[in-house]
Amino acid sequence: MRKVKQIKLGRTDIVCGELGMGCEGFSKVSFEEAKEMMDLALFKGMNFLDLYASNPTTRENIGKAIKGRREEIYIQGHLCTVWKDGQYKRTRDLAETISSFEDLLVKLDTDYIDVGMIHYIDEEKDYSSVFNGEIIKYALKLKEEGKVKYLGISSHNPIVAKKAALSGVIDVIMFSVNPCYDLLPASEDCDILWDPKSYEESKNNFDKDRLDFYEVCEKEGVAITVMKAFAGGDLLSDELSPFKKAMTPTQCISYCLTRPGVKVVLAGFHNIEEEKRDLEYILASETEKDFSSVLNNSPKFNFDGHCVYCGHCAPCPKAIDIATVNKYLDLCVAQGEVVETVLNHYELLEHSASECIKCGVCEARCPFHVKVREKMDKAKEMFNK
Repeated sequence: MRKVKQIKLGRTDIVCGELGMGCEGFSKVSFEEAKEMMDLALFKGMNFLDLYASNPTTRENIGKAIKGRREEIYIQGHLCTVWKDGQYKRTRDLAETISSFEDLLVKLDTDYIDVGMIHYIDEEKDYSSVFNGEIIKYALKLKEEGKVKYLGISSHNPIVAKKAALSGVIDVIMFSVNPCYDLLPASEDCDILWDPKSYEESKNNFDKDRLDFYEVCEKEGVAITVMKAFAGGDLLSDELSPFKKAMTPTQCISYCLTRPGVKVVLAGFHNIEEEKRDLEYILASETEKDFSSVLNNSPKFNFDGHCVYCGHCAPCPKAIDIATVNKYLDLCVAQGEVVETVLNHYELLEHSASECIKCGVCEARCPFHVKVREKMDKAKEMFNK
């Protein structure tokens, strides 16, 4: 039986499944249903859970569902989320933050959280307030006491998220990743991501700030855990998708996992049927994972000449992993230097760009007309191999 691939979560010591669980679906089901979903997830190796929810019932149900097997699961638990007036709210009040976090430990029947995630920082002013105030001091205190193992933030703004990645204190960033959001410029208003008007203008590449953020995370070893991989379901619909062609959940997951820095995709399932649908990724063929056909046939968006790491160029007759070589090359070009960690990853590849025989088969296959042979020459020059 094949299970979810286990990966190292960036520079942390956590080894977990590359497919994880979002928590929203757990908030809309009974305990019995929540346990059934948790049982299947852990059985399949989907052992990383995001838990931003402050709803007491949701926390209790998850706590009971993992009872006796806390060590089997990694929990990304959020600071600064509270339950007020019967609904979830974000807070920056220290007393409320402390109370909510302590409640989380009690309801999960645990004495630690694997990743303490400072919740929802999209504005630069809010970032400065958090990182120069009581909240970050409290988070660092929790880490010192062992109540959280690693620190993270959640954000929709690549400029703010990049600052966190470069802060030296953040190991994990939960970020909204999918091919339609990647088209849009950074904003402090996350509502633009799901506003249809944002996609009315034609675009010919992904946004530079978002690409830069992914590349910085890869360089720094900061792990990205993905929220909104399906764009709230819009990408799964011909009518709602900005590309006017539905993607499958497997294609969405594949897209996310090919972005630099991305380690875990938090699947958004709301019941056992949707969970099984998302788990189909495990057994999917490379053809089923291929998302290039959707991007390449979009009436408004043209990615011609840009490698999107779709892997459509494979197989190479010399067995070069062309998409990965391109990813490492693009990362170093963007950074303006040969990044040591990237060089180390490149050197671990079984076959390097220097083995390219210039046959051009990859270019014939590439739906985006990338000049692969030129990129292999650049990679050979940059990495000296």
